[in-house]
Amino acid sequence: MCGICGFISQKSITIDQLKQMNNTMYHRGPNDSGEEIFAAKGGYEVGLAQRRLSILDLSMLGHQPMHSCDDRLVIAYNGEIYNFQELREELKAYPFQSQCDTEVILAAYLKWGIACVERFQGMFAIALYDKEMETLFLVRDRIGKKPLYYWKDGSNLVFASELKPIMEYPGFPKNIRKDVIKRYLFQQCINEPNAVFEHVYKVEPGQIVQFEAGQISKHKYWDIASVYHTKKQEPVGSYKQAKEELKAILKDSVKKRMIADVPVGAFLSGGYDSSLVTAIAQEVSLESVKTYSIGFEEDRYNEAKYARAVAKHLGTQHTELYIDEKSMFDMVESIPKYYDEPFADSSQIPSMLVAGLAAKDVTVVLSGDGGDEFFCGYNIYDNVAQAQKLDLLGRMTYGVCQFPPFRALGLLERLPFRVQVVAGNHDAETKTQIGGRTYMNVIERMLPESGVPFKFPIESKYQENDWQARRMLLDEETYLPGDILCKVDRASMKYSIEARCPILDVNVMEYSYRLPHSYKYADGVKKRILKDIAYDYIPRDLLDRPKVGFGVPLDKWMRGPLREALQDMCSVAYLKRQGIFDARYVHAFISEYLRTGDQGPASGANYSKVAWAFFVFQQWYRTYIH
Repeated sequence: MCGICGFISQKSITIDQLKQMNNTMYHRGPNDSGEEIFAAKGGYEVGLAQRRLSILDLSMLGHQPMHSCDDRLVIAYNGEIYNFQELREELKAYPFQSQCDTEVILAAYLKWGIACVERFQGMFAIALYDKEMETLFLVRDRIGKKPLYYWKDGSNLVFASELKPIMEYPGFPKNIRKDVIKRYLFQQCINEPNAVFEHVYKVEPGQIVQFEAGQISKHKYWDIASVYHTKKQEPVGSYKQAKEELKAILKDSVKKRMIADVPVGAFLSGGYDSSLVTAIAQEVSLESVKTYSIGFEEDRYNEAKYARAVAKHLGTQHTELYIDEKSMFDMVESIPKYYDEPFADSSQIPSMLVAGLAAKDVTVVLSGDGGDEFFCGYNIYDNVAQAQKLDLLGRMTYGVCQFPPFRALGLLERLPFRVQVVAGNHDAETKTQIGGRTYMNVIERMLPESGVPFKFPIESKYQENDWQARRMLLDEETYLPGDILCKVDRASMKYSIEARCPILDVNVMEYSYRLPHSYKYADGVKKRILKDIAYDYIPRDLLDRPKVGFGVPLDKWMRGPLREALQDMCSVAYLKRQGIFDARYVHAFISEYLRTGDQGPASGANYSKVAWAFFVFQQWYRTYIH
């Protein structure tokens, strides 16, 4: 795990400036750093840099930037190629000097060209310059585990794992993209390919960005919609076969992710996904696995006791830490430094805390991320199934409410909140993205200028009639990389540890598309097949319970210790100087929120998430802009 940055530019910068860019990511790679600038044709200079967190081949033979044996290629790379040993066997003709996977990428490119990335199983962000072709390739793994940004500045390009190096590049203007802020306030993150700055983008999951002669071209080597439809044509014959095969694939995935020259552990929440990953790790490991969990004093949020019971049953070396509200609150200040783009999923706070706990002992941790999206685990999927059943009734209700007499009376707005949600769900491109109208109304007034849509109007491309299956595909493409994986990457990198996700192995993901939906969701049972595999390792009574998740008391914080800061951030004078928000409305909205707080789930007026997203944006703005 590392951080990379660099440029291909006709604007000359010094090696010291490149080092300064690189060192903004010290936390991503404290073990080593490397920077190199060399001349290219057309008046261009190419700069590549890397901060290294040593995982495989801890010697200096793994130093980057790394050149190919013929000096044709130079690479800066972040991530892990888990099948690098198998690929190395196919590439025996290459004169390898190290035992690391970086060199395998160079050898693979020389043999297969950029199409070599289709052979890689892993998580990666790659910057590879081909001197012969005079081309820079930026490549991101299939599901977006590793981040990669780029800034197109005329005929120049600057790239980095995080925004901080790009912000450090001489002359970067820091012009905010106002059109993405509405969606950010609603979704709580800025999804690919967008970024918070103008002309800055994220390389999308499964995408290759090619920069040649000042021009960019892009293509997807792995696309969720197309892969889903291809694999769906190869359904698994029976549930018994599916369970046996998926179990074997998961075991292989976990085993590969335990290959490291540093200590490996696992996050263990006590839920199905992390428990299953830990159980398999314990099975394939030669020694007891180290596991980590955090607990909360408030019982309704506390899963530590369940994690402890699972750890005891499996025989892991378990460490838990009970955290109080102050421990969580103390993390708030560090959010803009490590999430250097506005990011408001508050579970980032306990995620940072559990990463800090694990970092005391290990450099690599396994996590259960991906189980919910690929095997139908979120509670929203129950709601989506219900919404599909009520869709005809909802459309009829909406139609009636549009008759002039009823419209004049505002009948739709007078209906119960849940009825409004179903009746208002009439956009064919966002059918599974139910609800949110109350928040959108507020955000529209906070930012009256037009922007990218709140929701993702892309559902028709999945060509999937089952709303649950369609929403899962949407979450895999948007929520998973934009929120979950971003959260885990930044939280783990804060403490210089690498998080690996066996369920997001390409073989697991593609196999999940071959499974009939009933293998994932049946009679209200979510993650059916994953649960049945988990029961082979862990008794049901240790796992079967309602989903909890991390809880952060946002309403209490913002109306308590953060109140003064929030009031200062929404003063009319400050907002007018900032020039982004409707100053008077935002001031009035935040003032009213501070007076009344959240009003319960049935009202639709629980504004702490919007207020928190606004707070995080302003905190970020004050850190990096003014």
